[in-house]
Amino acid sequence: MTVVALVPAAGQGTRLGLDVPKAFVTLKDRSLLERAVDGLFASGVVDEVVVMVPSDMVDGARALVPRARVVVGGAERTDSVRAGLAAAGDAELVLVHDAARPMTPPAMIVRVVDALRAGASAVIPVLPVADTVKRVDADGAVLATVDRADLRAVQTPQGFTAASLRTAYDAAPGELATDDAGLVERAGGTVVTVAGDPLAMKITTAFDLRVAQALIEE
Repeated sequence: MTVVALVPAAGQGTRLGLDVPKAFVTLKDRSLLERAVDGLFASGVVDEVVVMVPSDMVDGARALVPRARVVVGGAERTDSVRAGLAAAGDAELVLVHDAARPMTPPAMIVRVVDALRAGASAVIPVLPVADTVKRVDADGAVLATVDRADLRAVQTPQGFTAASLRTAYDAAPGELATDDAGLVERAGGTVVTVAGDPLAMKITTAFDLRVAQALIEE
């Protein structure tokens, strides 16, 4: 089954505090986008990568990731994924991966694809929640302590049969979402989990970037 990975990379990453789109931020000597795309190909299970970027960054992205197909993304993440789906053609399996997870181990990507090939229609890599979790009101007052035993933190790439992801997006026209699996859930689909990996951390803040830099140096 053909596997196409979609990498939304049109976000500005304002919480990182830099003047370039987050995917183009350099981690050591290579951009987050380059590392994310290379990791997908290194898994050996991805046939094609489609990267969605702002219109003024298309040429720059093509120079950075010549093995990937680069298309124009949208104002919101869901718009970019829609553009990627349109470019994915008749792919049977689709991964959606954050460019901001540049250290994702190839073995984790393989686990996601293996679960799809075993019959799942939607797969997400997850990690147990280590911190105590509190539910609070609008003023910050604690309402309850949440049992973390059945909570999981979700990573990417998230994997789908192309049919299940297209159905989910068709059922939510114009809807904004940061989690594609959530759209599948709302459309009535079943989402299963595989083991994630701490190295698949998402770089969102300047602190995250410093942590990633230290790990890369090691």
